[in-house]
Amino acid sequence: MNPLLNTDALPAFRHLQSENIVPAIEQVLKENKLQIERLLQQDSYSWANLIVPLQQMDSRLSRVWSPVRHLNSVMNNERWRKQHDKCLAMLSSYHTELSQNKALFNAYKSLYDSEQFDTYNTAQKQCIRHALRDFELGGVALEADKQKRFKEIKELLSQLTNTFSQNVMDATKQWKKLITDKNELTGLPDFALDMLNQNAKAKNKTGYLLGLDFPSFNAVMTYADNRSLRKEVYLGYVTRASEIKDKNAKNKCFDNTEVIKDILEARLVIAELLGYKNYAEVSLAKKMANSTEEVLTFLNDLNNKSHAKAVEEFEELTAFAKETHALEKLQAWDSAYYAEKLKNKRYQFSQQELKPYFPASTVLKGLFEIVSRLYGIDIKENNTIETWHDDVLFFDIVDADNTLRGQFYLDLYSRENKQGGAWMDECVSRMQVNEHIQAPVAYLVCNLTPPVGDKPALFDHNEVTTLFHEFGHGLHHMLTQVNEYDVSGINGVEWDAVELPSQFMENWCWQKESLELISGHYVSGEKIPEKLFTKMLSAKNYRAASNMVRQLELALFDFELYTNYATPGYEGVQQTLDAVRARVTVQPAVAENRFQNSFSHIFGGGYAAGYYSYKWAEVLSADAFSMFEENGIFDKKTGKAFLNNILEKGGSEPAAILFKKFRGREPDSDALLRHCGLK
Repeated sequence: MNPLLNTDALPAFRHLQSENIVPAIEQVLKENKLQIERLLQQDSYSWANLIVPLQQMDSRLSRVWSPVRHLNSVMNNERWRKQHDKCLAMLSSYHTELSQNKALFNAYKSLYDSEQFDTYNTAQKQCIRHALRDFELGGVALEADKQKRFKEIKELLSQLTNTFSQNVMDATKQWKKLITDKNELTGLPDFALDMLNQNAKAKNKTGYLLGLDFPSFNAVMTYADNRSLRKEVYLGYVTRASEIKDKNAKNKCFDNTEVIKDILEARLVIAELLGYKNYAEVSLAKKMANSTEEVLTFLNDLNNKSHAKAVEEFEELTAFAKETHALEKLQAWDSAYYAEKLKNKRYQFSQQELKPYFPASTVLKGLFEIVSRLYGIDIKENNTIETWHDDVLFFDIVDADNTLRGQFYLDLYSRENKQGGAWMDECVSRMQVNEHIQAPVAYLVCNLTPPVGDKPALFDHNEVTTLFHEFGHGLHHMLTQVNEYDVSGINGVEWDAVELPSQFMENWCWQKESLELISGHYVSGEKIPEKLFTKMLSAKNYRAASNMVRQLELALFDFELYTNYATPGYEGVQQTLDAVRARVTVQPAVAENRFQNSFSHIFGGGYAAGYYSYKWAEVLSADAFSMFEENGIFDKKTGKAFLNNILEKGGSEPAAILFKKFRGREPDSDALLRHCGLK
C-alpha cells in the first residue's frame, strides 16, 4: 500500500518515497470528485449528509498532502521537489473546480436558507457562512469563460509562489564562504566560532564555513569586527534571488525579479475577475480589517507615533559609531554591530551573556511548565513516533483527566536543505469522526542555533522568543475544542488575528517569574542572576522604535504594492519600496538591496496584502496580556478565560467577538505602545 494513503496513522516519514506522491494525490482527488458527484445526487441536504462527508474528504486530502508539503520544506531534495511540484497544478485545479461548482454552492445555500440553519451550533453556522463567502471568492458567480480564466490563473499562481520560495531556498543554500584564518573573525564569540567550524567539518573542510542561514548571518552581522566581511555577508543576504550575482553564489542567481511581476499580475487578474479594484481588497475579504483605508490609517498612525523616536535612535547610533571608531557614515552592514556595542556600553548587557542560561532542554521544560500553569495541561515526550530527522522530537498534550488534547513534532535547528524562518503547520486538524474525536497534530519548525560539539544547543533570548511565538500558534491549533473541521484550530481564523496567540506567548519570555522556569546555566544550573535580569529588562525596549518602523516598512510596502499595482500612479516594485522607505525608514537602504526578492511572506506564503497582520494582532496580544499584568502572569482564572475564549474557539466565531468576550471590551492600542516604550 502507498504509505501516504494510510491516513489512519501519523505519517511514516522514514518510509515515504518521492514516487509515492503523485499516485497518492491522483487517487485521493479522483475519489473525492466521485464522492462529490454522489453527494449532489441527493434529493435534499443536511449537515450530516453534505457537510460532514465533505469535511472528512478535506481532512483526508490534507493528511495525504501535509507530509509531502512539509518534507519539501524541511528535507528538500531534487527528487522530492519534482514530484511535489507536479501536484501543485492538480491541487489548484481541484480546489478551483470545487469553489466554482454551482450545484455544490446551491447545496450550501439551501442549508443557509433553510429552517435547519437556526438549529445548527455556532461553529456549524460559521462553516456555512465561510463556505458561501469562499465560493464567491473562488469565482462561482463568473461566466464559464471567466471561470476558465480564473482557474488557469490560480494554477499559474500556485506554480509562481512555489518557484519564488524554491528560488529563495536555493539562493540561500548556495552562498558559502570558507575562512581559514581565524583572525578574520575577531569579535565573534566562541559559540559562533564553534558553530562555523562545525559547519566546515560537516563539509570535510578546514576552517570556518559561513552561510546565509540566520544563525550564521546574525552572528557575523552582530559581532564581526571585520567590516569588509560584514559588508560581504550583508550584500549576499540582501541580494538573494535577485539579478545581482554575488561571487560566493557560484552557479545561478535564482532571480525572482520577473517572478514577482508575474505574481502581482496574476493576483490583479484574480481581483478584477472577482469585481475588486485590487488584490488588497480580495485579501481583506477574509480579515478583521474592513477596508484598505482602515489598514493604511492604522499603519501610518503607528509610524507617526514612532518615527521621530526612530530618527533619534539612528542619530544616537551614528554619533556612537563616529565617536568610537571615527566612522563617518553608518552603513546597513554596520547597524547591528554598533547597536550591539552601544547596548553593551549603555546597559552593560549583550545577548551572548544569556546564551549559557538557555540550553534547549531547560527552555522546553520551562515552556511546558508555563502552559501547564496557564491552561492545566501536561506535555510529555513520546519516543514511539517516527520522525523525518534524528533531531526532531514528538510530544503529547494531555489535560487534567489524561485525555489527549493534541500532539506535535518539534524541529528546532537550522540545517542544510531546510527552508529558513520559523512556522507552525497542521499535520492533522481536530474534527468529529463518527463517535471519535480526531486529535490535532502540529508541525512546529524553527531554525535555531544547533548543538555544537559536546555542548547542548544554547539559545539567545531572541531565539527563545521565536520558539514561544511558534508554540503559541501550535496551542491555537492543538487546544481547540471545535469539532467542525473548517473552523477548528486556526482554520477559519481571520488572518489578521491569527498572530494573536503567537505574539501573546512571547510576553512570558520577559517576566521574572517565567524566566526562572525557562533558564538554567548549562553547566551549573544557575538561574539568570538578578543583576543580569535587571540589565536585560532595562534593555528590553532598546531601539524599539527602530524595530517598529522596520516592521511598518515591510507592512506598508506589501499593502501599498497590492493596493496600487497597475494603477496610473504605479511605477514599479522597487519604486514602491523606495517610496515607503522615504517616509518610514530612518537608515537609507544601499542601492544593491533587493530584499523584496526574498520576501517569502508576501510572494511565497499566505501574507499577500496581509503582512500588516503582525502589527494588527500585536495590538490584540499586548492588550490581552495586559489582563495578566493586572491579575498575575499565572492567574488561573485569566488563563482559563484566554483558553476558553481564544484558544479553544478556533475560527468558530469572529475574532473581534472572541476578543471582546475575553477582555470585556474592544481592543486598545495603548498596551502595545507601552510595551514598546513608546508611551
